[in-house]
Amino acid sequence: MESTESSAHSSDKPPQGLADLLGTAIALLTLTIPLYAIARYSSNSVEVMRQVTYPLPEARE
Repeated sequence: MESTESSAHSSDKPPQGLADLLGTAIALLTLTIPLYAIARYSSNSVEVMRQVTYPLPEARE
């Protein structure tokens, strides 16, 4: 093999602009869609239920 031949392990990296853009878009959607769904489908009014207490039986000695 001659030294002027290009090898398979070249130090030149292929352009990855589209892959970076797609990865960023997927990351942003992954973070924003759950927040949007929670905000959209959660109710604005929260009913506070009164806590019911029951008397405990007395301990036997």
